[in-house]
Amino acid sequence: MIGLSKRTDYGLLALVYLAAAPVGRVVRTRDIAEQHDLPVELLAKILQRLAKSGMIASTPGPTGGYHLARSTDDISIGQVVAAIEGAPALIHCERTDHNRCNQLDKCTIRKPLTRIQARVYDLLNLITLSEITGPEPPDELVFQSQIVRSNTIKPATARDRSVRGEEAIRA
Repeated sequence: MIGLSKRTDYGLLALVYLAAAPVGRVVRTRDIAEQHDLPVELLAKILQRLAKSGMIASTPGPTGGYHLARSTDDISIGQVVAAIEGAPALIHCERTDHNRCNQLDKCTIRKPLTRIQARVYDLLNLITLSEITGPEPPDELVFQSQIVRSNTIKPATARDRSVRGEEAIRA
């Protein structure tokens, strides 16, 4: 199953929380953790990674905390995934540098799966943090505007779905 890790989920929750904070206000790790019932220590590590990537900035000291360092329009979900998880890898042999798969010489699926992985990552890079922080548009609008623009997959129109339904009835 393809999915985001719990750490990435937590990172996105934190970024959405920071995006909702008033401009100029720093937010403590503990405040975010308490709001979402997250482990403070794990969240602190995630926030450090996001700060290292330049998405958020930290203010040290007893009254310190974090704030967004960039606009929500300038932070993609793909960047968040990469900052927290490292380079994405859908297939096992791509996950570590030192992993030598016994099937590597005979593998017929590695290249196609690598292309799929690249497309998924491209899609994640098209979706910005602002799209998950603002008022929620209908899923269909987000899907159509992002996928069609990337020229990777074209969504089925209502006509396409009805034609497919007619063909299934005839079969």
